[in-house]
Parts: sequence; C-alpha cells; structure tokens
Amino acid sequence: MPQNVLLAEDDRAIRHALERALTLEGYAVTAVADGVEALAQAHRTPPDVLVLDVMMPGIDGLQVCRVLRAEGDRTPILMLTALVETADRIAGLDAGADDYVVKPFDVEEVFARLRALLRRTGPVNGTPADAPASSPSVPASKEAAGQISAAGLRMDIQARRAWRGQRELELTRTEFELLELLVRNAGIVLDHATIYDRIWGYDFGPGSKNLAVYVGYLRRKLDEPGAPALIHTVRGVGYVLRED
Repeated sequence: MPQNVLLAEDDRAIRHALERALTLEGYAVTAVADGVEALAQAHRTPPDVLVLDVMMPGIDGLQVCRVLRAEGDRTPILMLTALVETADRIAGLDAGADDYVVKPFDVEEVFARLRALLRRTGPVNGTPADAPASSPSVPASKEAAGQISAAGLRMDIQARRAWRGQRELELTRTEFELLELLVRNAGIVLDHATIYDRIWGYDFGPGSKNLAVYVGYLRRKLDEPGAPALIHTVRGVGYVLRED
C-alpha cells in the first residue's frame, strides 16, 4: 500500500511540482493550499506523514503543528521553509515539527527525509549503535521493563516519555529518538555519521546544521540551573551523554 502524504503549500507551482514528484515516487498525495485545509484533511483522513510550508496565509505551518501536537497527534511532520536562521528552525522544532527542508530544495532531499521519518514510525528496535564497549568506570545505561536510564535520565520507550529526575521532558519525536540513542550509549562518543544514520537514516554531509540544531534544542530542555550538563560535544567527532 502506498504511504499517504498530506502536502500543504500555498505556492501553486511548488505545490503542483512536489505533488507530481511525490506521486511518481510512489506516494499517495493529498495536496492543499493552506493550513485550514491541512487541518481539516488531517482530521478527516489522517496521513502517514505531513509536509507543511511554514509561511502560509491564515493558519501557517507552525500553527498546524501546534494544533496537531496539542491534540496528541504524533504523525511525523516535515517543514518546508525559506527561513534559514537557526532561531526560525528552532521555532519549527518547538512547534512540534520533526524535520525541515530549506527552500530552494532538491526533491531528492525531500524524498530522503521522508523515507527517514517514515522508517521511524515503526516499533523502536532498541538496538544500540555500533560502538566500543564503555569502560567499567563509565556508567552505562540500564534497561528494565521497557525503560532505560542513565546520567539521571529515565525514558519509557513504549509510552515515549522521558524525565530528568522528577521533571518530565516535553520532547518532539526526533528529540526523543536522539535522546534515546544517547542514553542507550551513555559514556560512548557517537560520531556524527552514526547519529545521522540512526536518527535520519541519511548523512546530509559536513555542511548540514541539522544535528547541531537538534542537540542544542535538546540541551535547552535537559539543562537545569546548578545541575551538570549531560550532552557534551567532542570537537571534530560527535557527542556523548555523561554526567560530569
């Protein structure tokens, strides 16, 4: 069965071109011109994935994200945006988007990001990233009854909930999966390529800021005044979760 894409884009030329490209790629596409139509269609026939333009008249893509997430809808969302500033991208992540593509875009990149998002809608396999075993002095993650924990963090994988201490964290789908990967590999430095492969299923190259944006946003949700930082940058290599 073809996977269903709900596409919302107010620019007619872009909408028609992307609708045709997605259809040729094998998706079943419903294309609408604004956020009001997108919400109505999402409620009427829930799609497998949404592709939303950020800048639309009336209800824009960010508002569509917020409404769906407030309703508990966890359908993956890919944003199309002409805004390239980090703050603009963070606004999209904060609204509940899972990924974004900056205009003008290559349609192959859209395909790659959609494939990665749709792969992640299946059951969590719980397999740690391939990496050397941590040394005995490094506190590895612990797992029991569908829950994992490390460095003061606890995650319920089935319920897709996470806590630092007693404080529950409000995480998007991508943030949750990134944190899960780091917790499962606590004390192990994960390189950029490994993280891209496990989270997005695609390495967007050395010029991509995608991972840095998500790590920065996840840090802001994890950090607490007076508490140690948990996600550390290993310059030129990647990231590691540990409680210093």
